Amino acid sequence: MKLSTGIVRRVDELGRIVIPIEMRNALDIAQKDPVEISMEGSSIILRKYENRCVFCGALRPAIRFNGKLMCKKCLEKINEQTKNEK
Repeated sequence: MKLSTGIVRRVDELGRIVIPIEMRNALDIAQKDPVEISMEGSSIILRKYENRCVFCGALRPAIRFNGKLMCKKCLEKINEQTKNEK
C-alpha cells in the first residue's frame, strides 16, 4: 500500500527523521518498536520489524542459522538440494 501524505521531513544532524504519527498508528508502530530499514532502487523502505524467513519471507520462522532466520519449509528444500548434489 502506497500512502502519500504530502508531509516533508528534514533529516537532522544525526541522520534522524520523524515518522508521522498517522503512519505509525496505521502500521501499529509504538515507541521503541524495532523498525527494519532497507533499500529498493533509490528508495529507502521502513517497515515494522517482524521475524521472517530470510529466503521466502514467511512470518515467525522457527530456525536460526548463522544469525539468520529460516522457516522449516526452506530448511527442508535446502536439505533436499544438498542431498541431490552429493
